[in-house]
Amino acid sequence: MHEELQTHLTSLSRPRRTADGKRLSPCKASTIPTRRTDLISLAKKAVRIGTPIESITSLSALIDPALVEKVIDDEWEKAGDEPKTTTIDLGKKVLAVARSIGLDEGILEELAEIRAKLEKHRTEGMTPKNMKLIRQILNGEVWERVVNYPTLLMKQARSLKDRAPVKAAVMAEITVAIAILTLAPVRAANLAAIRLDENLIRPGGLQSPYLLVFPRYDVKNRVDLTFEFDDYLTELIDEYVQEYRPSLLRGANGDWLFPGTTGGSKDPHLFGIQITERIQKATGLRITIHQFRHAAAAIYLRHHPGDYETVRRLLGHRNIRTTVRFYCGLETIHASRLFGKVVRQHLRFAEGESPPGVGR
Repeated sequence: MHEELQTHLTSLSRPRRTADGKRLSPCKASTIPTRRTDLISLAKKAVRIGTPIESITSLSALIDPALVEKVIDDEWEKAGDEPKTTTIDLGKKVLAVARSIGLDEGILEELAEIRAKLEKHRTEGMTPKNMKLIRQILNGEVWERVVNYPTLLMKQARSLKDRAPVKAAVMAEITVAIAILTLAPVRAANLAAIRLDENLIRPGGLQSPYLLVFPRYDVKNRVDLTFEFDDYLTELIDEYVQEYRPSLLRGANGDWLFPGTTGGSKDPHLFGIQITERIQKATGLRITIHQFRHAAAAIYLRHHPGDYETVRRLLGHRNIRTTVRFYCGLETIHASRLFGKVVRQHLRFAEGESPPGVGR
């Protein structure tokens, strides 16, 4: 099973053909570790619900329609009436793997039926969970706490550097990741795979701020991405790279901004868990790496209502219809706020009386 999985992942990096002769382009580099994580996760879920691990002898056994349906039914039952987006995505991903390894048409049809059943429940725009997050971010001081958290976390890292260098380095690593996400809301796979002098560059020389760049072949939507960092983030990255990153390299050589324990980059899934848990513990807000994208769109549209084109470019959407479909609902929040201000202009108060909350 392990060797077959590795063979499959290796094949994704090269041009290949399906069983019916259709040519497939190489997957981008960030897709391959994500595919590995997805398949390992599927195997763990299958074992957890009672599938003997001895029966998962091959990749085709792992994505057998009967096994896949059991896992999906279990996840759906836990979610309630509607499956989670991750469950819906699972149907799509498994079908893609089956096509890639050339399973027979009968199996492909069964997996396609499972996917179609799930896709009926895919909702347009923001999910209720994401809308709840957006309301938290747009009201009160929640986002301000998140944006300022890297400064506080880096102070903790500095205080631990001499007596607990590895722990301090992990703190500094998470600090930089959060700070990057507040300015460059990239996907988890891209964040984890940032390379020094390749993705993180200084075109203006050593004294200039960093640019974070991803060529289109490394981006999910095949769109070039470029983010310009300010002096604050540039200095934070420099401090991390020079003072803390060597402890994470453990004597190895590598150009990953966020090095993993086995010579490669950080695992995107595990890195995401670290970031989410750290932010929640410090600020009370539970936000995933992907949800930083929703937060960025909501905050920008709050200050620039209707400017979907800038949001499209910021998030790397190929089509502006995708951007509008996801975020047009946020206009309701902005509209109600503006309307409330108009209404309050017509309130009348007795002589000497102040509006509620004023002068008290």
